[in-house]
Amino acid sequence: MINTGKLAGRTLFITGASRGIGKAIALKAAKDGANIIIAAKTVTAHPKLPGTIYTAAKEVEAAGGKCLPCVVDIQNEGQVQAAVDEAVKTFGGIDILINNASAISLTGTLQTPMKKYDLMNNVNTRGTYLVSRACIPYLKKGVNPHILNLSPPLTMQQKWFKGHVAYSIAKYGMSMCVLGMSGEFQPDGVAVNALWPKTAIWTAAMSMLGGGEDAIMKQCRTPDIMADAAYAILSKDSKSYTGNFCIDEDVLKEIGETDLEKYACEPGNDLLPDFFLPDEEPMDIKSQLEKGGGKPAFSEEAAAGSGKIEKVFENIRGLLDESFVNSTKAVYQFELKGAEAGEWYVDLKNGSGSAGSGAAPGGSPDVIMKLDSADFLKMFQGELKPTAAFMSGKLKMDGDLMKAMKLETLMKKLPSSKL
Repeated sequence: MINTGKLAGRTLFITGASRGIGKAIALKAAKDGANIIIAAKTVTAHPKLPGTIYTAAKEVEAAGGKCLPCVVDIQNEGQVQAAVDEAVKTFGGIDILINNASAISLTGTLQTPMKKYDLMNNVNTRGTYLVSRACIPYLKKGVNPHILNLSPPLTMQQKWFKGHVAYSIAKYGMSMCVLGMSGEFQPDGVAVNALWPKTAIWTAAMSMLGGGEDAIMKQCRTPDIMADAAYAILSKDSKSYTGNFCIDEDVLKEIGETDLEKYACEPGNDLLPDFFLPDEEPMDIKSQLEKGGGKPAFSEEAAAGSGKIEKVFENIRGLLDESFVNSTKAVYQFELKGAEAGEWYVDLKNGSGSAGSGAAPGGSPDVIMKLDSADFLKMFQGELKPTAAFMSGKLKMDGDLMKAMKLETLMKKLPSSKL
């Protein structure tokens, strides 16, 4: 979609714009000669996630815009306010806010520790609220001011909650900010809208959810479609266009854009529908991912929780007694990744012992073990020796190694046939 120049000289504050959709929106606006504040945490490149606030800033300036990169964790109120103050000092105000930063974990209730729950809600819902609150006093003075949250339509259906309650709560929280703030600030002429993709967008997050397979990319669109749709929304009159939950391709069709094939990562392939769309089914998405050669990090089993890890801890609880505690005197914390990601603990130091999900009681485990949930199961089924797992790098341990070795005694007593 051709730039019209409507964002020339306007100032956009964009969270999480060091890569992906946020950066694509920044570059689109930069072509008009806009001022961009990149508010993100990434200051050094990740081996698997290229791009920092500084490399993104160079791209913005090369595209024709001016850029202020700011190191911001949107969970930190002080950092957010400092970035807003610096933006106003540098560019004289703020006209547009893009709430793009987001955290995702498509895990079931028992597989989502409170640490991860807090992260998603602090970044998605609280972060959106916090940054909006900090920017609104300046948006009220801005030129055709807009807030645009990259969040889904409020499709309150059980199917979009049951497999990942924590993530859905956090993401819908962003949309509820749209619902409330659009009404609250309409008298001030500040538009508040949401934008969500019709199909999967190829980003680092999509690579993770799809199993990191390049074949999945063929079923995705590029972030450019979201950037063009955002540009179209931000070009509308803020006094009349507010409170909308927009879908990218619908926005573009409304302004006469018919060539959507140009946004495909590889034209000619079937496209994956995105989550939270009323006419789609989560398991249809899973099937399409698998058909394309991916290994989706969500499934019917993951949605309900396969329960094998929970079964291990049920068996452990059945074995615990004071003799185990007296012979071990240690608290173990397990940080699991993979299909049944989560935090679990075994307390063999206090009373008759205990075991379950979450952080270890007292918050000071003697041993912390980090490994994939599949390898955890193999260890407790007797198929993988802890020593071999440690030497091969599958198991990472912190703490008292002598106490770690005592855990093997407990493993040998577990009824592996019941796992």
